[in-house]
Amino acid sequence: MQFNHDLVEEIRSKCDIVDIIGKYVHLEKKGNSYMGLCPFHNEKSPSFSVSKTKQIYHCFGCGKGGDVFTFIQEYNNMTFPEALEDLAKECGVELPEVTDNPGAVEQRNKRQLLLNINKEAAKYYYKQLRSERGKAGLEYFRDRKLSDATMQRFGLGYSGISGKEIVTYLKAKGYKDSDIIEAGLASFDEKFGTHDKFWNRVMFPIMDASQHVIGFGGRVMGDGKPKYLNSPETPVFDKSRNLYGLNYAKNANKGHLILCEGYMDVIAMHQAGFTEAVASLGTAFTSGQAQILKRYTNEIILSYDSDGAGVKAALRGIEILKEVGLRGKVLNLEPYKDPDEFIKNEGSEVFAQRIKEAENTFFFEIRMLQRQFDMSDPASKTQFQREIAKMLCQFEENLERENYTQAVAARFNIPVKDLKALVVSVAATGIPRKNLEKPKNSYVKKTDPADTILKSQRVLLTWLADEPTLYTVVKKYIKVSDFTDDLYRKVAEKMFEGLDEGSFLPATVVSLFSETKDQAKVAEIFNTNLIRIETKDEKEKAMHDIIMNIRTTSYEKQMKELQLDNADAITLTIEGKKELEKLAHTRISLD
Repeated sequence: MQFNHDLVEEIRSKCDIVDIIGKYVHLEKKGNSYMGLCPFHNEKSPSFSVSKTKQIYHCFGCGKGGDVFTFIQEYNNMTFPEALEDLAKECGVELPEVTDNPGAVEQRNKRQLLLNINKEAAKYYYKQLRSERGKAGLEYFRDRKLSDATMQRFGLGYSGISGKEIVTYLKAKGYKDSDIIEAGLASFDEKFGTHDKFWNRVMFPIMDASQHVIGFGGRVMGDGKPKYLNSPETPVFDKSRNLYGLNYAKNANKGHLILCEGYMDVIAMHQAGFTEAVASLGTAFTSGQAQILKRYTNEIILSYDSDGAGVKAALRGIEILKEVGLRGKVLNLEPYKDPDEFIKNEGSEVFAQRIKEAENTFFFEIRMLQRQFDMSDPASKTQFQREIAKMLCQFEENLERENYTQAVAARFNIPVKDLKALVVSVAATGIPRKNLEKPKNSYVKKTDPADTILKSQRVLLTWLADEPTLYTVVKKYIKVSDFTDDLYRKVAEKMFEGLDEGSFLPATVVSLFSETKDQAKVAEIFNTNLIRIETKDEKEKAMHDIIMNIRTTSYEKQMKELQLDNADAITLTIEGKKELEKLAHTRISLD
């Protein structure tokens, strides 16, 4: 789809980037920017910066960045036209009839094709469950006490045992092998050709918040491995950014959402009337999923299995909830293993009471910690109390720490005065950092020699974005051609044009690039960390050094590319050197 520049800018002007991103990420004002935890990678310290004046965002950790359209595209896995349409609705702009370009049409059609294939597959699996061939699957669900209405509501199905059924069915519908494979429903090898990825399994269609079937989960019948199999990552399915049951739970309006481990837990809870239940999709709970939940509630109740693995998962979940600023509680399922088993044995009313009594995550952590100590041994008990004191030191607000200190003292029969003294003692000596395992998706930037050369160019572009009035000085010494990198030169060209016209906004430069990786690079260019300079003399010296570095790099590049047989080679070399010598002794005034 092609949209004219004025329409894009109208939508941008009405959709303030801080307001839009603030609906997905908890932002706090820090100086001239707003900071939060990046929704695109796991982190504990905020490195995600959003600028109200520049209308762009940039993560100093993973490098993601762009304008408001880029964010909606990347966060919701949308195409640009879809993001534009989404933001147009957000700000009340009516989109006109548009013309399509081949690239946009192809991308949109591919996405729709995969959604259509998934929908057809879901219909097929649904019918198979209710046929003679799906008898084993139907018996499995009925043994789990699921009603026909529940099975229908969740679109539950069955994949046959031949290993070719869904491929045959979809090909008869006119879909190609390559598209079926790309949808994640089939695989290919030399021995079996194109064959079903799911077979002899009960099937759980996975829907996004808009009720589109984006993938599947399958539970094997019998003792086959793996027990549960999920769709692979596809253009429409990212398991780390979706949750099972969210299409229904988002409308529950219970004031909280319940996060559990598996498909059957969600389904059993919904059947019992707890329609606020969701589950992660065969992987550990992620910060991306937490950010999605934050759109709908401020409180998450963790309902994990009561075994050792479930406790570990709950403790990990608590940390993630803290990272994104969500309140958490933990559901006590004992003596039962999971919500499904609890509801079957105790009923909905008792389960509802357990929800009301869900434990504060801080006290859950302490209770789990207590299991590691022998409370009958004075030395062990004292060490446990020291560990509690360390945990209390994590509260930065005095009032919050005071409230928790009093509550802990009452719960564990510790004199408040003594516990406060212990907290002060621990805080004074410092809390050693935990030896955390380095996350697999951590981001470590390698030093690139080329980046050192570009640093002055990047600093100048950021400085001009922050203080556009300096352009009247800069343009006396710097031309667009002085920028030695293609991307930087394009950015400078558009920036200088806008500054000449008196209507420059960094976000408009970002939107000129169609690739999200280029948009991220542009956002990074406009978010270079600048050293704070107090005096006018220091500022003028810094500007002189930057301009000198840029001009020197430009001259060296020009000399390197100069053909020796060029008749003007000597003249250009000498003149260029003279200009640099003159600039070296020129005082640059910022008045």
